[in-house]
Amino acid sequence: MKVKKAAFPAAGLGTRFLPATKAQPKEMLPLVDKPLIQYGVEEALAAGIENIIIITGRGKNSIEDHFDVSYELEKILEQRGETELLKTVKNISDMINLAYVRQKEALGIGHALLTARELIGNEPFACFLGDDIIDSEVPCIQQLLNVFYEKQHPVVAIEEVAPDEVSSYGIIAGKEIADGLYEIHDMVEKPAADKAPSNLAIIGRYVLTPDLFDVLMQVGKDAKGEIQLTNGLKLLLKQRPIFGYKFKGTRYDAGNKLGFLKATVEFALKRKDLGDAFRRYLLTLQL
Repeated sequence: MKVKKAAFPAAGLGTRFLPATKAQPKEMLPLVDKPLIQYGVEEALAAGIENIIIITGRGKNSIEDHFDVSYELEKILEQRGETELLKTVKNISDMINLAYVRQKEALGIGHALLTARELIGNEPFACFLGDDIIDSEVPCIQQLLNVFYEKQHPVVAIEEVAPDEVSSYGIIAGKEIADGLYEIHDMVEKPAADKAPSNLAIIGRYVLTPDLFDVLMQVGKDAKGEIQLTNGLKLLLKQRPIFGYKFKGTRYDAGNKLGFLKATVEFALKRKDLGDAFRRYLLTLQL
């Protein structure tokens, strides 16, 4: 089956960016001139995904507003003759079909996906974590879809991380069966460095199958009271193969301040309208 839907869990509190996220969603923080979540939506669109399901929570209304039609703004831009800006604004609302579902409590990614179960239905789907911004020639989710269409089993994006970072990720144990492709044997959620089975971390791109939902219903809550997606996938491993793919591209962890700043600098430098002037400015700094 063609993967037509993508889920975006976006109900988290964004505490690592307080106070900026006190009154606005973390997903709406601007990376140069686009909110974080838009990069993921554009990646999904580039991979042929037709429908986006955004799982929101309290205080996330601006996400819906961003992708909605803004008649007043469009009218003002049209009156001013700002044709390029008008085109940019219209492209956002015309981009793709979006639906929203409310996660009343931020109880983990696994719980968020269960909240969207009825909208996703009985079909394979992609899942994006908006914190992970990935710059790649071939969209990262397309790379995973290529594996999924061949193997017909769930696929997660993986990358090598430093040993002192493994405790921040779900870590896989597996065997490399082709270039960058691993058949996963086990997964551990945020292990201590000395107990991690590898340094291959699961990052925020997945292609998942609908049998995951029944498994997530069986997964208990962790110490924080959350249902973790990694724990659900670990249980699903008992029923079917799961693959990890070491994607080709550069990932920025925009969920922390340093990663967000790195992404901002590097994306700005690549912009035709900003890159040269920004580079000249950076060269003037006494670093």
